[in-house]
Amino acid sequence: MERSSYASRSSSELAAAASGGGRTLRVIPMRHPLGSGSTSSSSSPWWRAAVGRARAMGPLEWVEAALPCVAWTRKYRWKEDLQADLAAGITVGVMLVPQAMSYAKLSGLHPIYGLYTGFVPLFVYAIFGSSRQLAVGPVALVSLLVSNVLGGIVNSSSELYTELAILLAFMVGILECLMGLLRLGWLIRFISHSVISGFTTASAIVIGLSQIKYFLGYNVTRSSKIIPLIESIIAGADEFSWPPFVMGSTFLAILLIMKNRGKSNKRLRFLRVSGPLTAVVLGTIFVKFFHPPAISVVGEIPQGLPKFSIPQGFEHLMSLVPTAVLITGVAILESVGIAKALAAKNGYELDSNKELFGLGIANICGSFFSSYPATGSFSRSAVNNESGAKTGLSGIIMGIIIGSALLFMTPLFTDIPQCALAAIVISAVTGLVDYEEAIFLWSIDKKDFFLWAITFITTLVFGIEIGVLVGVAFSLAFVIHESANPHIAVLGRLPGTTVYRNTLQYPETYTYNGIVVVRIDAPIYFANISYIKDRLREYELNLPSSNKGLDVGRVYFVILEMSPVTYIDSSAVQALKDLHQEYEARHIQIAIANPNQQVHLLLSRSGIIDLIGAGWCFVRVHDAVQVCLQHVQNSSSNALKLAVQASGELSDSVSTPKPEQRHQKYYGFFKNLWKAQDYADAGGEVQPLLRQNLV
Repeated sequence: MERSSYASRSSSELAAAASGGGRTLRVIPMRHPLGSGSTSSSSSPWWRAAVGRARAMGPLEWVEAALPCVAWTRKYRWKEDLQADLAAGITVGVMLVPQAMSYAKLSGLHPIYGLYTGFVPLFVYAIFGSSRQLAVGPVALVSLLVSNVLGGIVNSSSELYTELAILLAFMVGILECLMGLLRLGWLIRFISHSVISGFTTASAIVIGLSQIKYFLGYNVTRSSKIIPLIESIIAGADEFSWPPFVMGSTFLAILLIMKNRGKSNKRLRFLRVSGPLTAVVLGTIFVKFFHPPAISVVGEIPQGLPKFSIPQGFEHLMSLVPTAVLITGVAILESVGIAKALAAKNGYELDSNKELFGLGIANICGSFFSSYPATGSFSRSAVNNESGAKTGLSGIIMGIIIGSALLFMTPLFTDIPQCALAAIVISAVTGLVDYEEAIFLWSIDKKDFFLWAITFITTLVFGIEIGVLVGVAFSLAFVIHESANPHIAVLGRLPGTTVYRNTLQYPETYTYNGIVVVRIDAPIYFANISYIKDRLREYELNLPSSNKGLDVGRVYFVILEMSPVTYIDSSAVQALKDLHQEYEARHIQIAIANPNQQVHLLLSRSGIIDLIGAGWCFVRVHDAVQVCLQHVQNSSSNALKLAVQASGELSDSVSTPKPEQRHQKYYGFFKNLWKAQDYADAGGEVQPLLRQNLV
């Protein structure tokens, strides 16, 4: 069975050979991509498409692209939307005032900076942000990150600590703007949901333990690691004070009850929103009347709006870069994820890169008005959406409420118990403890559970930065492993059809002896080509059990089903050339079925098509199998003639069976080898690989 003769045959010769075997198999020749005049129809460069879109945009579209608020302002329904936006803005604004002060304490800053962070960024985001329901401001996780990194650089009581927190907001804003402009938001997709869940669960536990000092009445070591926190809590047990513990526990119980009742009953939704305000009001009233000496309070809070100032402390810029990158990642994961979910729920589209740019502008502008990094809050965004927010006007109303609190209400905040603010933080982060996700992952996918567990444990034991790095590293390692070891399936034919499917998934499929059909379910590139070659050799040596035709003892045809292959690089091209040479030496013919246009063009330009023969590229696997079987039939006919001639020469010298018996023996062998379904089952003639106007 000579491979070179197969590759050199033209379509007319093949049709003639087929008809000589009693069956007509028409193969329409495939036009060579490089010889076609339509190569220019391939996909244009991304920059050319971007320029085309930009030229097609009108002035109003340019304004909406720069200022997303124009889109909803033009279509604003004052009678229907204003009432909903007012209700949502007031609701979340009342919720934000105590939360902002609580998160500022968590970050190691004075409570006033929490209010500053909930002021200017809200107005800026309402103008430049593309989400209409996202509630921007201070959040627990970012506050913990700020505290963790700045605590290792400078003491939290120093002025430099505050300057670095503000500088961090400026750096995060720059990174977010750059990622939005360069459209790099896709990078965060490499962090799996399991890593995010494990990280946030561990962070929530660390946040809760860091706030427990306000319940216990004594100082606890500031750390993002669970072991030093527990050691510090145990070491100071002799300083335990009952009054803050009782008050804090009472407020925490009230907050959790109101939160759960508000979630479970839509009519009681106001309880969830008013919980933080209730704790602050009750605590302030108690302190005003009874003046308990064991209860520490917030103290004096400056009155008035923040003043414009340029961020300071640029000499510490490099030491803040890792944390700025981490906070930017959290912003993408939390804010953009929430914003896209809310956009889908409310029936409008959201561009994640525009969203990143809006968040970046909000942080940059906020840093000039004394705010630390702000991002979208899951809990406040959910409340904002549930309260009926229609547009970004609800965010402006939140900012007005914060501004009113800064102008008129700060004297009332002096006697707020610190344990009340701590209870608000602990209540907020309980929703981040996602143990149900771990149970779900254990039952569904042990690999994802391992990612969750390793991220959770390393974040608790070694700190937030190490936990994130380890989680991301393992997540990328799994991605690389899956990419370097792609799924490869041996295909068989479903009975009564021309459909070929995985033989392991569909045991009823049958294969043909001497022919192996292999589907590669991934792009072929330098990292996985060795694995693919090894698997192909394995299929050649370990023949799959076939139930069509007699056992011929070896493989003569390898058909590569390439429809899932979206890309091939130069390393893969060279490896395919080497594989072709190996197969050629063993008289094995490669056939290619259904490559996409990009892959087909690359194979043609690299000379792979010329090597294997243009007649060995097909649009369907079934076409390739039929042609391979046709070659087997033609070769068997030649072998049959040789066998008949040899029988006459050997009859006089050797005792052999009669020629008719030998003839019958060879005929029976090749007849069984050629047990293919009638070509009428194929539904017609073999189709060309690509239409001429697309090649």
